[in-house]
Amino acid sequence: MDEFALIDIIVEAMGDRAQGEWVRLGPGDDAAVITPTSGFDQVASIDVLVPNVHFPAQAPAFLIGYRALMVSLSDIAAMGATPRYCIVALTLTEADVGDGSWLAQLSGGMAQAARDSGTYICGGNMTRGPLNIAVSAHGEVARGCEIRRSGGRPGDKIYVSGPLGGAGACLRQDMLLPVKVDAMNELQKAYYKPQARFDWQQGLSSASCAIDISDGLLQDLGHLTKASGCGARLIEEKIPLTTGASLADALNASDDYQLLFASEQPHPDAFHIGELCTEKGIWLNGNSIDTKGYKHFNA
Repeated sequence: MDEFALIDIIVEAMGDRAQGEWVRLGPGDDAAVITPTSGFDQVASIDVLVPNVHFPAQAPAFLIGYRALMVSLSDIAAMGATPRYCIVALTLTEADVGDGSWLAQLSGGMAQAARDSGTYICGGNMTRGPLNIAVSAHGEVARGCEIRRSGGRPGDKIYVSGPLGGAGACLRQDMLLPVKVDAMNELQKAYYKPQARFDWQQGLSSASCAIDISDGLLQDLGHLTKASGCGARLIEEKIPLTTGASLADALNASDDYQLLFASEQPHPDAFHIGELCTEKGIWLNGNSIDTKGYKHFNA
């Protein structure tokens, strides 16, 4: 099956997600054409996902596609931006191509994630090679209103947008496989179907700093405190846990994709877990704690 037939399979599987109100020209030409919104800045991010690192190679293709798109969009949510479109690049082996059914399921999962997040997939690229999924996610935010990692101040309260540790507990308990698309338990859902928290866009408007939790609460909080030039004090009993997860899962495991932010204003719909402080470092119940978490490269 040649690449043009494969492109047809992808576009058909994407359905309504291949074209959108701000996508003037979608898949099928040399490049997509996007209509920007006047008075808004463009926000862009890119992620590369490889098998048996970011997802099990034997997982259903639909779930691989869903997860790949949603985790990439999470960075856009962390900036307080509105999602607009994604571009996807794939390298595929002959086995991945097969009769095209695996690719159609992968594309269907991406399309569902695009529907769930209100975005579109307007183009991409494909070549032969070891399986590799690269997703370039794009959004927009009112000019000068992006939420950065810097900007936090001592005294700001620290919040998370939802329970933590579910994906880490799924991995720790060896629950990644087997998995069925329509019969997942809560920990499998946490891993395979994370949600980029665009529902928090309005809430983040008063945040002083923010990040999405992709590499563990402690490690990502460490990024916030370093960028903001301060420290953080956490209260153990206030850290929300996904049912079945441990505190260690919440603190150190990756793949939660909840938002972690600080604000001087109260956020009753979020979980208040501590506050920023003048002392450098991260403190849990008054004790200094190491910022462990997922690392792509170990020194």
